[in-house]
Amino acid sequence: MTDATSSRVAVEQSDEELRAIADRYRRRTPRTDRFGQVAEDERFPILLRRIDSLGVPREKIRLLEIGCGHGGNLRRLTTAGLAPWNLVGNELLPDRVAAARAVLPESLRILEGDAAALSLEPGSFDVVFASTVFTSILDANLRRRLAETMWRLLRPGGGVLWYDFAFDNPRNPDVRGVKAAEIRRLFPGGRTSIRRVTLAPPLARRCLMIPGTAGLLAYRLFATIPLLRTHLVAWIENPIEAAPG
Repeated sequence: MTDATSSRVAVEQSDEELRAIADRYRRRTPRTDRFGQVAEDERFPILLRRIDSLGVPREKIRLLEIGCGHGGNLRRLTTAGLAPWNLVGNELLPDRVAAARAVLPESLRILEGDAAALSLEPGSFDVVFASTVFTSILDANLRRRLAETMWRLLRPGGGVLWYDFAFDNPRNPDVRGVKAAEIRRLFPGGRTSIRRVTLAPPLARRCLMIPGTAGLLAYRLFATIPLLRTHLVAWIENPIEAAPG
């Protein structure tokens, strides 16, 4: 097989996987329950601490979110003090792009299309953020291409911010968990620190069916057990090379 043929086959496989990803998202029924809000309230301070570890004022942080969906994460980041004109969202599905644009400030750019093909200036972001993105990409080559793009867009000294689940869901063939070892393989040049968060959703939802504060207390109690947490927050720092001599 010639190089040109190999390249064409790779592009065709990538296009096929992108269509499959779009179909996977369309098959999902959005769930807006108490668990989603509790889990978000739990993880967001952790994400912000990672961002703050850069030592850059929040209003000056340049951040790109891959797979920004309906804009919920970006909206919350702006309320936490990040300036919308320094934020960029990327989303594959046109209807989600439209939904994000409807709720986000006009100065916040939303780029539609394949995140692995983004043509932005290398090293132009302090943080590249992906939340529950890679688990919907079942093709190993596309996962690798996306990770390479994210790394290329990150400045030295910046960090990839990752939130996703680590375990397969036997009832959902559209997703595949990403464990810590794979995160490190996807970003081999990074200094990676990983923390387990988020109580396993089936157990969390059972806890939160209990009315009032009792349900929240039950959630928090079970969440203290590391083995019951199913998601990972990873911070992958792009090291600044030491000056020679």
